[in-house]
Amino acid sequence: MDADVTDSAGTPADPDHRAGDTPQGRSQEEPGATDSTDGSEPVPQKDAPQDETPQGEATDADAPQGSGDEDKAESSDESRADREADGTGAQTWADHPKDGSASRRKRPWLRWAALGASFLVMISAGAGWWLYKKLDGNITTDTSAAAELKVYEKERPTPVVMDAQNILLIGSDSRSGDNRKYGRDDGGSQRSDTTILLHLAADRKSATAVSLPRDLMVEVPKCRTGDDKETREQFTQFNSAFELGGTACTIRTVERLTGIRIDHHMVVDFNGFKDMVDAVDGVEICLKEPIDDKDARLELPAGRQTLNGEEALGYVRARKTLGDGSDTERMERQQRFLGALVNKMQSNGVLLNPTRLYPVLDAATKSLTTDSGLDSLRDLYDLVRSMRDVPTDQVQFLTVPRQPYRQNVNRDELVEPDASELFKQLREDKPVAVVPADELKEKEKAQDEKPDDTGSGSGSESPTPTPTYSGSSAADDLCEQ
Repeated sequence: MDADVTDSAGTPADPDHRAGDTPQGRSQEEPGATDSTDGSEPVPQKDAPQDETPQGEATDADAPQGSGDEDKAESSDESRADREADGTGAQTWADHPKDGSASRRKRPWLRWAALGASFLVMISAGAGWWLYKKLDGNITTDTSAAAELKVYEKERPTPVVMDAQNILLIGSDSRSGDNRKYGRDDGGSQRSDTTILLHLAADRKSATAVSLPRDLMVEVPKCRTGDDKETREQFTQFNSAFELGGTACTIRTVERLTGIRIDHHMVVDFNGFKDMVDAVDGVEICLKEPIDDKDARLELPAGRQTLNGEEALGYVRARKTLGDGSDTERMERQQRFLGALVNKMQSNGVLLNPTRLYPVLDAATKSLTTDSGLDSLRDLYDLVRSMRDVPTDQVQFLTVPRQPYRQNVNRDELVEPDASELFKQLREDKPVAVVPADELKEKEKAQDEKPDDTGSGSGSESPTPTPTYSGSSAADDLCEQ
């Protein structure tokens, strides 16, 4: 080319501008401008932008200040539309300001919502953990019983059925501390006021609670006392075992009596029972006659009514003014009340409602002493959960078959072979049935009068497949007794 040829974008000697760039302050050449002055055929500029400025119009650099943003936004929109039209879809940082600013406006709210949710989760988790640790810390572990039972392991019966559970429930009759107001303080010595052998079937479709009379005459084995002395083996009343050697001695006495291996034990004092009743807002009973028992601190009218914890404790412990004053009748009253308590907890959804279950667990754990297998909230929860689907009519209560002791009518002895048959059924995890005492008597009378094949009495009649005993279930209405 000739030396005087000029480039519309600037002279080649200008190192600050590339070919195709328009220097600031200079108008763009009209499209189709020639690349030389010799009149040759026009050559299209390769670097010319698609959006060219018509001849005679000012460039962006010549526009007044303040209008550049609007022009740039329009140019950006037009460029984006052109790119979408030709399918390139390419974007530059200039394409994002509008969307980015909207996103930035939204992000703080999202962050605050996320932080708030996280905070609530942390608070809930912290509160849940605190409640768990509180309940867990309420339970007292009885390590001394486990140590003594280990010493006498060879004497203990072996489990017969896997997954069945036998739990010994002991109601402590200590009159020390908060229990002083319920009787004379004897220096804090413990006596088993109530002892119940609870058998949970392996399939968890039934639960059988057998009361053992405190005045029952039994063989108490050698036991270690609190001061590490050993008592002699003796034939005495049942509740002496707890006073002599505590929980371990009571467990070994029950195992010797029944041949049933005790898997776990729980000791509950008076206040624990009271607080549990209050935690479920009382338990309903029905009295045929009014009660006025100053020793039990109990005064109640006849009829249907709801007992609070204090009244319930007096009701289940009263002896002198209720019925014939026997311990057997008192145990039957305890059984019916416990059945009503279980029914209240299941029918009102307490076991399935954490809000309502917590006060019950708090009351129970505060006054509970257990072996190491049940000394955590998780262990107790698993136990309760395994029982919550047991039908109330299959939660059965009965007293071991007993009669007045021949040498002392103020003591009890087992009725054989009925007692041994009951222990065998529980040991082998076989079912038992319970019916009210009057119904059982009528049934036994009908069987005695039924003739056999030879026309004589029914003395040789085959035993019923399921042994039946006098008792009650959690489904029974106390006002219909």
